[in-house]
Amino acid sequence: MGIDKSLKTGSAAPKFRLKTLGGEVKSLDEYLAKGPVLLIFFKGACPTCQFTLPYLERMKNGKLRLIAISQDDAESTAAFHDSFRVSLETLLDDDDGYPVSNAYRITNVPSIFTIEEDGLIGSVTIGFVKRDMEAIGVRCGIAPFRSGDYVPEWKAG
Repeated sequence: MGIDKSLKTGSAAPKFRLKTLGGEVKSLDEYLAKGPVLLIFFKGACPTCQFTLPYLERMKNGKLRLIAISQDDAESTAAFHDSFRVSLETLLDDDDGYPVSNAYRITNVPSIFTIEEDGLIGSVTIGFVKRDMEAIGVRCGIAPFRSGDYVPEWKAG
């Protein structure tokens, strides 16, 4: 396992402007103007992302705004959404060498960052960590897990 070099809690979140899956350009500042956000960096071929994003989907209408950032092209990202029944607002970071992923120092996916209204990183999760997902659920006001879900404590990204 490599050394985690992603940005840490308390760091300033790098600003960005990316296209949505629908082709519109959005910025981090636009999202933060409406409150804290949860950024979810993912790649469609990643098994841990395939496992994690449907749980995050359950929390999309909560108190945090959930924004997925795909490291795939629009066609592959749309196919992922269809296959895994994900409808999170999604930005595309596959052009010009993944500038936003690089700014956030992503080494593994999924990488999940809570960005507070002041632009600082409030939490960081690399891979799937059950207790972190539960904490996100508390922030959202929606539990990510249901009775009968198989939920391991941890799954590498």
